Amino acid sequence: MILANLTFDTSAIDEFGVTLAIVGYITVFIALVVMFYIYSLIPKIIDFFIRQKLRRQGKYKAAENDELYIQGEVSAAIAMALHLYFDEIHDEESNVLTFKERNRDYSPWNSRIYSVNDYFKFRG
Repeated sequence: MILANLTFDTSAIDEFGVTLAIVGYITVFIALVVMFYIYSLIPKIIDFFIRQKLRRQGKYKAAENDELYIQGEVSAAIAMALHLYFDEIHDEESNVLTFKERNRDYSPWNSRIYSVNDYFKFRG
């Protein structure tokens, strides 16, 4: 019953903290609303530009039809076909790691007697 003994001390909260919290919540909420409207407008803007391009090319009938839209089932089938295709391209690994120990020739780069930091070496 430790939870029953917990108390919340409101004396540590000052006006600046409350103001900062309220301004922060309002800012995040407004940013989310703006992002919602921007993301909602993107398909309409793309559709507008596609229709304008078709009208410039002289394809008025295609620009006025709703044939520009792809149904959800068709999009899902295309996405699944692409996923299966790219999954087949990737080769399967055995997931086995093999470590081979090699004898290394002498080199100042792999010698332990030379250290990069000579600060702690004895200076006699």
